[in-house]
Amino acid sequence: MTPAHAATCIARTSTLTLLLTCICLSCASTTEGQHAQQHAEHAPDSIAADTPDTLTLLFVGDFMQHSPQYQSAHVADNTYDYTEVFQFVRPEIRRHDLAIGNLETTLNGPPYSGYPRFCTPDAYLNGIIDAGFDLLTTANNHCADRGKSGLERTIYLMDSLRVMHVGTYADSTTREADYPLIINQNNIRIALLNFTYGTNGIPVRSPNIVNMIDTVQISRDIHKAKQSAPDCIIALPHWGTEYKSLPGKQQQELARWLFRQGVDHIIGSHPHVPQPIVVQTDSLARKHLVAYSLGNYISNQSDPNTYCGIMLSLRLVKSRQATELDSCAYALTFVSRPPVGRRKSYRIYSINTPDSLLNEAEKRLRDNAAQSVRTLYGKHNIGISEYLF
Repeated sequence: MTPAHAATCIARTSTLTLLLTCICLSCASTTEGQHAQQHAEHAPDSIAADTPDTLTLLFVGDFMQHSPQYQSAHVADNTYDYTEVFQFVRPEIRRHDLAIGNLETTLNGPPYSGYPRFCTPDAYLNGIIDAGFDLLTTANNHCADRGKSGLERTIYLMDSLRVMHVGTYADSTTREADYPLIINQNNIRIALLNFTYGTNGIPVRSPNIVNMIDTVQISRDIHKAKQSAPDCIIALPHWGTEYKSLPGKQQQELARWLFRQGVDHIIGSHPHVPQPIVVQTDSLARKHLVAYSLGNYISNQSDPNTYCGIMLSLRLVKSRQATELDSCAYALTFVSRPPVGRRKSYRIYSINTPDSLLNEAEKRLRDNAAQSVRTLYGKHNIGISEYLF
């Protein structure tokens, strides 16, 4: 599926050297008060009443699919149903103009498999789309798990179901036409870049292309993005070290380099646990966000923080002068697996889920997740607060 490229709009200035300061300003809009107070307020109702010059984006982490997950979704014969997985987060997802997540599996048909080489029922993609997701990143270390056929069939299914995607391509022709991904919505034009550190040593067979972390190529892609005069450039790197709660030196260096090249915001994936979110300002007093990892959105993992996810909400507002990050906030989620929930299906819950919907084991899971991530974020986050839904 090739996204439509709109006519060139307001010219974007050439690459700025971002002089990130230590000034830590809240992402909340001064006109609508604090966007979300830690552990207290709900997301602003204004998301539902956006003007044409406002764009709300929701980012989540990894869509994993271990074998117990698709086994629990099995209904009959080759029929699978993921409706229950997303039922408690679907309204929040759909409140946003664009919802984006990392598809960390392949859709190559049966036989299905979990770790280490993922292959998932097609119904998983249907469930993700039905939940309200509009765009999936695919450049990650599992995109080549089923080789050429898996990579191409995954792209084919996303195109067939008309869900946008970025990161992997059948050949150089489609990459040239579709990358960077340009989206023009609500009179705001954004460019999206996605790349990965690798594919677990699995070769990417020609003519397929997986975007890699190659600063020479990324620099070219950023330059190409700027030719489309976007109002905002967002990079979505698949990077870092698994299960580490703090970003490594290479992540931080790459983030600084991306900002210097003109990227506005960075939302990362891969570590499978939440990592800090930092909002800083440049020399023009414009805010730039880096979320090093949003953790798993759905998985079968149960180690500390692997069942915790982040839903990151951004609000972009366009004026005659510039398009800026007007407000941002994050919500915590956790996954209830069948052994814990004592039911057939996996479920994603908000950290604010009332006791009446949870059993005792799920309450402990929720409380442990809240304490762990809030402690981490309380120490390391800058310029952003939590919201509840």
